[in-house]
Amino acid sequence: MPLLECQHVSRHFGGLKAVSDFNLTLEQGELVGLIGPNGAGKTTVFNTITGIFPPTEGRVLLEGRDLKGLKPYQVVHLGIARTFQNIRLFKDMTVLDNVRAVMQPRLGYGLVHALVRTPRYFRSEAQMREEAEALLERMGLADRRYAKSGSLPYGEQRRLEIARALATHPKVLLLDEPAAGMNPAEVHTLVELIRGVKRDFNLTILLIEHQMSLVNQLCERLIVLDFGETIAAGKPAEVQRNPRVLEAYLGKGASA
Repeated sequence: MPLLECQHVSRHFGGLKAVSDFNLTLEQGELVGLIGPNGAGKTTVFNTITGIFPPTEGRVLLEGRDLKGLKPYQVVHLGIARTFQNIRLFKDMTVLDNVRAVMQPRLGYGLVHALVRTPRYFRSEAQMREEAEALLERMGLADRRYAKSGSLPYGEQRRLEIARALATHPKVLLLDEPAAGMNPAEVHTLVELIRGVKRDFNLTILLIEHQMSLVNQLCERLIVLDFGETIAAGKPAEVQRNPRVLEAYLGKGASA
């Protein structure tokens, strides 16, 4: 069965149909792009998959399990992590503590162990710190471990957000415009980074992005949304020649 599946998913806000009859299958190890003009419904798809907004209609399945009714933290525990279009970090906490914070639910001790400072507490804390340090090293942030996350340059904040997502041990990683605001050199670095973490962490990735240079280099296939509806799907070269896609991005007459 697919690793992640959306079956006829719709999400309405009152009379507004943000997403209509969206279908997706993600197989293990795929890297798929979700593209479309601003306001097309892409982030709403992410919010629906991760439990922020339950589907108005349809189902989201992870390894065949229906995610209906689960809270976002429960979806994370099952193996779906995400980043956000607008970076969400604990700005006044250190880089290291930002990563450690998301590991807390997996700690092998309870309140009593923490209060008494039992051997289990110290073992778990040491293991958590070691894993967090390794993630920062992998993301090129090891020398920034004690800096406040809010003081990092924009590109490093993006990498830290990906490190935090990886710290939850995801099976599926959702990246919401990871290259937003980056210059061409930063985009090139990000492409190599995403390729590397996909390989090293055995990830399946769904990617929202407007920078087509990144999309073309990374994505095996694309799904295109416009006004909440899927207007095209296929390999990047095919999709970018599709008349409906050209019209959605460039306006009527673009494909003439």
